Amino acid sequence: MSDRPAMVLDHVTKIYRVGLLGRTSLRALDDVSLCVEPGEIFGLVGPNRAGKTTLVKLLLSLCAPTHGVIERLGQPAHSRASLARVGYVHENHAFPRYLSARALLEYYGALSLLSETVVKQRVPALLERVALADRSDEPISRFSKGMVQRLGMAQALINDPELLVLDEPSEGLDLSGRQLLREVMAEQRRAGRTVLYVSHLLHEIEQVCDRIGVLVAGRLRFFGPAGALTTDVATGVTRTLEQALEPIYHSTN
Repeated sequence: MSDRPAMVLDHVTKIYRVGLLGRTSLRALDDVSLCVEPGEIFGLVGPNRAGKTTLVKLLLSLCAPTHGVIERLGQPAHSRASLARVGYVHENHAFPRYLSARALLEYYGALSLLSETVVKQRVPALLERVALADRSDEPISRFSKGMVQRLGMAQALINDPELLVLDEPSEGLDLSGRQLLREVMAEQRRAGRTVLYVSHLLHEIEQVCDRIGVLVAGRLRFFGPAGALTTDVATGVTRTLEQALEPIYHSTN
């Protein structure tokens, strides 16, 4: 495992061409720079259309920056060699619903270029970890939203990732599911691995993240510990992260 930063954005800008014949430009990210270290849980927050999804897509090589440099696990993001060391949980999974949970994990294990022996070892343990062992041979079509989310966590962990990207992973999870999510993130941190946690649940971001980044209209408005926003150093008065972010979200500067 590398001791180099897990994730680096260096003056990254992403401009989409939209409209008729692409004559209009949309600046989704504007000169964003940040660095996330190994063993860190990093929270990314911001209002709708802030650029969070674009940042995740850039990190996963689903699109390329217009300007700037991105590194993933010590390698340029345009080099896809490091993608096998990344796990990704999306808020809306598009799993083939005729597959069973076991078959799905075996399929993703093969896609991750894991040996059959390793896959056979990991799949039962992961199904047990996400409390789906007793439903492992049922088709996903019978699963509730929360069960699909749990299966998504198992799928993201099948390759034992060094970087785990969680994009609104709490959608559809009940209290026990959210506790499981927190435990998984804590396990990743203890193992020296990195988590990028994108969420609108600010109380969870505040509880579990070592540092956060605040995106508003494509610009990084804050980068650092949440406590730097929620605690007034001069007076010692604390406020919730939601209260601290409200003026930042509505700022036009």
